[in-house]
Amino acid sequence: MSSKKAMRQAQKQAYAKHRSNITNSRFRTKKKFFIKNKKKN
Repeated sequence: MSSKKAMRQAQKQAYAKHRSNITNSRFRTKKKFFIKNKKKN
């Protein structure tokens, strides 16, 4: 595997991880928010 190909693959993986982290953290905060609201009601 050429180093250029390896770099591109590494960047893709890092970006995918970054994207999933964003969606996961957003989803977690939403979940917490819903739980707090349910307890108030």
